[in-house]
Order: sequence, then C-alpha cells, then structure tokens
Amino acid sequence: MSPNLLTSVILIVSALVCYSIGVWSEKLQNRLKPWHLLFFWAGFVCDTLGTSLMTQMAGGMALNAHGITGALAIILMAVHAVWATIVLVMKKEEALRSFHKFSLLVWFVWLVPFVSGMVMAMGAR
Repeated sequence: MSPNLLTSVILIVSALVCYSIGVWSEKLQNRLKPWHLLFFWAGFVCDTLGTSLMTQMAGGMALNAHGITGALAIILMAVHAVWATIVLVMKKEEALRSFHKFSLLVWFVWLVPFVSGMVMAMGAR
C-alpha cells in the first residue's frame, strides 16, 4: 500500500470515528453541546483531506454514484458543522434539543460514499 493511500484511508476512517462520536453522542444526550461540534469539525476536516488525497491519486473526481454522493456528503458535512456552530451561538434550547435529527440525516448520507468506497476498493483487489 502506497503512503498516500495509507494516509487517505487513515483520514477517512478517522472521519468515520470522529463524525460518529459527535453525531451519536449528541443523539444519546439529546442536546447539542460544544464538544459535539469539535467532533463534527474534526470529521469534516479528516474527510475533506482524505477525499482530496484519494481524488488526487485517482486523477480527478469520477462522475459516478460514489463521486457524486461523496461530494454531496462533504457539502452536507460543511453545512452541518456551520449550522451547528450557529445553533450553539444562538443558544435556543429547542434548536439545541432537536439538532440531532439533522445530524443523523447527514451521518446516514455520509455513510453512502463511505460504504461504496469500501466496496469499490474490495472489488479492485
């Protein structure tokens, strides 16, 4: 395995771990907290870096289901992290308590390119 591939895999798996911790702990605690936001941003940064590295190694973004859902997932993660930041700054209790619904939606959308990338990688072997 090349160093770039290893680095990108570590970054993408780190994104899964960070994003899952942030989203599911928020859901279980039933309230958005500042430390959840740190995990949202960490997941976004890891995913963006890992995806950028993989895209570079592939010679560009593929216009297939994996590439399109991957781009959508990164955009949604950015919107999610920015919106979570706004909700925390506004300190509106109802928004803090219901934000997990949006978080779960984004997490499930993010899983599509994560899983399709794994499936594609296994098929390439």
